[in-house]
Amino acid sequence: MKILVLNNDLMERTVIQQVLQRNGHEIIPAENSDIAMHLLQQGEIRFVIADRATTDIDEKQFIKRIREAKPPYYIYILLIALKVQDTDVTTPRMGADDYLHKPIVPIELKSRMYIGERILALGDNLIQARGDAKNMAVFDPLTNALNQSAFLTLSRGELERARRAQSSLSLIALDIDNFKSINDRYGKDIGNDVLTIVSQSIREKSRPYDGVARYEDDMFFLILPGVIGQDAEKIAERILKGIYNINISLLDGTAVNVNLSAGIASAMQITASTEIEMLIQKATEAVKQAKREGGNQVYTVFL
Repeated sequence: MKILVLNNDLMERTVIQQVLQRNGHEIIPAENSDIAMHLLQQGEIRFVIADRATTDIDEKQFIKRIREAKPPYYIYILLIALKVQDTDVTTPRMGADDYLHKPIVPIELKSRMYIGERILALGDNLIQARGDAKNMAVFDPLTNALNQSAFLTLSRGELERARRAQSSLSLIALDIDNFKSINDRYGKDIGNDVLTIVSQSIREKSRPYDGVARYEDDMFFLILPGVIGQDAEKIAERILKGIYNINISLLDGTAVNVNLSAGIASAMQITASTEIEMLIQKATEAVKQAKREGGNQVYTVFL
């Protein structure tokens, strides 16, 4: 870890250096607050050791400046002081994270360093957990497509934009023709692999800004703002052809044949009475009709 050391006492700096180097840290020295701020702005420094008695950190409000700068990651500050002031305790959000009394005792400094590292690690883990939770709330964990809830939020927004602009909008439902037989014959793990491959192929064959979602089981939805009729059919046919051309085989070489059917609900103009639930229902009915007619084809209904 890179540690910024703001201390002008030679003896103390030597003690700090010995403790940090023994623990594999890289020392970044600074003589005053301005130099220290410049070093922090370059990034990568997460830990600061600052001495109140031998530097200008109080005069320049160094710690407050760090907090107000709001860097993209948390900077842990260990303050070296003769005594802790009342303001250090009453304004924790603007103050140091921990305090070390003079004179510096190596074992105590090592202990404070260990505590600081643990707190930074816990904070990083919490941020990652929040990010993971956020992704889990938006994406289907198996296929990495949008989940049903996220798709409904996205599609309602696209519907409202189309309504205000009086523009067209299409919704494609994509369903694997023989998914039940794949699961029954090869097992759920192979079925999950098929879902993942199908999802990836749908995203590759659609436009980057089209919302692709795994709506339920083996049914996927694709919302197409500004697309109507034949253009929506061309997109659906491109996806079906892409799936048909994928070679999926087991470890023993057995081929797994996968086909898709597509149902399109296409609205030339979104009116005040148009709701996303109606489009979903019509697209679902359309894909069922495509299956009834033999599968591996596109069926379109116009609203």
